[in-house]
Amino acid sequence: MRLMIVGPLSGQMTQAVKIAIDNGAKVAHVDTISKATSALRSGQGADLLMVDASLDIHELIRANESERILVPVVACGVDTDAKSAAAAIRAGAKEFIPLPPDAELIAAVLAAVSDDERPMVARDPAMQSVLKLADQIAPSEASILITGESGVGKEVMARYVHKHSKRKDKPFISVNCAAIPDNLLESELFGHEKGAFTGAVARRVGKFEEANGGTLLLDEISEMDARLQAKLLRAIQEREIDRVGGAAPVKVDIRILATSNRDLAKAVQDGEFREDLLYRLNVVNLRLPSLRERPQDILALADFFVKKYAEVNGTQAKALSETARQRVLDYAWPGNVRELENAMHRAVLLATDAEIDEAAIRLPDGTAIADSGQVGITGAPSVASQAAEAAEHAVRNFVGRTVSDVEQDLILKTLEHCLGNRTHAANILGISIRTLRNKLKEYNEKGVDVPAPMGSSSSSSSAA
Repeated sequence: MRLMIVGPLSGQMTQAVKIAIDNGAKVAHVDTISKATSALRSGQGADLLMVDASLDIHELIRANESERILVPVVACGVDTDAKSAAAAIRAGAKEFIPLPPDAELIAAVLAAVSDDERPMVARDPAMQSVLKLADQIAPSEASILITGESGVGKEVMARYVHKHSKRKDKPFISVNCAAIPDNLLESELFGHEKGAFTGAVARRVGKFEEANGGTLLLDEISEMDARLQAKLLRAIQEREIDRVGGAAPVKVDIRILATSNRDLAKAVQDGEFREDLLYRLNVVNLRLPSLRERPQDILALADFFVKKYAEVNGTQAKALSETARQRVLDYAWPGNVRELENAMHRAVLLATDAEIDEAAIRLPDGTAIADSGQVGITGAPSVASQAAEAAEHAVRNFVGRTVSDVEQDLILKTLEHCLGNRTHAANILGISIRTLRNKLKEYNEKGVDVPAPMGSSSSSSSAA
């Protein structure tokens, strides 16, 4: 991962830098918060900022966010009291590291921020065949489209391809096309010149230039609007980009990877995605099977996550009981690897016995997976049968109401069922996440209470 140190390099900070380097971080250094923003703006990317607590952390984060530079911050300081540490957290720092540094603490912080620790488990033949193809094409320069359900590990696969490519020592830059509003995505990808729009106070290098020499991952590419699709197509074809407000094209040398959990061929038929762009992106397709299709990976992943989160939380790793292992195998895991990981994290925290029993393996709403009704490989109640039952109930309740009211009810109830997860709700509803966001914005403007994502305290802020 890329770590930027902000502040004077004292003896204790230098020791912290050495520990970070020993844990695999690539470290850059600037003296002041203004130089930090300037470096990030110019394309010197970072995955984490380690900032001296004596500096104005709030102003650093504000300056970065004003230019849509979103990099997490941890504060650190020598002999800093609890009040100063709390102030750093209130200013926006994710964590406080006291100096002199503790090697294990720094390693834990780096691991928490880094995406590189997620495993590529492939014990099931279905996944092994995909991995074999990935190994075969990784050294090439071909664009790759990685597809599969939400949560199957598409970004993990993209990082795996990059690490096994000729560009492995160059940057790997990921952009979530679904998470960035359309009016901001162009600048995020291609950069902008000073004065290109209100708030463009200086030249900003985009992700294409930041990834120069390496790999650019366009996550959830299906959510990009048609105008940007045309500009992206030109960038891929010509290997050059135009900054917003720029007068001359900029040459780039990158490999493009893209992911989607939607059927892009159908999106082409529906007029939502350019066919020529799909051809450019889909030189090779890696379709990742769901956990239901790779049962031999389920327990291997469960054991990995149990060990990982026991270490993170400083507890002894416990084995899953035989009953718990069977429950894990029987559950359908509609959220795939991401859902399994979260469930194992909770299980590590909830387990009270010598082993992790089935009672500790729970969904976010507290329901034990044994009681969830989601049955996987050995299947009884299926998602489809539950949906049919819900539809029958809906028909009885929606008669006599307007279409727009019915649509609003369906969207909000689906979102509530998905614990506020926009991507899962959009998949269930069969609409794009952009359409869902537009609907939620409309409801918010009417004063309708919109379920917030799990862990968010504000419903109105989560609609965009």
